[in-house]
Amino acid sequence: MKFLVTIILALVLLTLESVFVQQAGLVLGRVDVTVVLVAFLALRASLTEGACSAFAVGYLLDLMSGQPTGLFTFLAVFTFLVGRLVASFVDVRGPVAFALFAMGADLGHGLLSTFFTWLTVKDGHTAPLLAGMPVQLALTGAAALLLFPLFKRFEVAQERPAGLLR
Repeated sequence: MKFLVTIILALVLLTLESVFVQQAGLVLGRVDVTVVLVAFLALRASLTEGACSAFAVGYLLDLMSGQPTGLFTFLAVFTFLVGRLVASFVDVRGPVAFALFAMGADLGHGLLSTFFTWLTVKDGHTAPLLAGMPVQLALTGAAALLLFPLFKRFEVAQERPAGLLR
């Protein structure tokens, strides 16, 4: 996916996520659509394009989350790089495999964000974050199943050579 399309898609998905979480009344869990987007980038984007896009997606999540500044920017790039490494060992082609891949990425992302939050928060209470992890993983897996065809459509649209008549 191209950089600008990724940024616009991340803004739309973050907006939809925040509206869904608020309307559904989720207290302990959330849908981590940014990790789904970063997981897809880890599978399909080149190293430079994917790392820059992951940085931008993480920065947007930093702006909208209220967590310590730079946390999600770092974690998005780290998740992208680890996802690239894992993708060299596993074959992810279908939507179910992608959902499992995204759930694994979300598990690592969630555990690392909880750990770094625990390091930076004065009182150190991160038990609610860990208690909501199973709900978050399930919602992220469902979102990955729904978003996989959309991501594939954007990927195919970007691969068309310009100037050819059909």
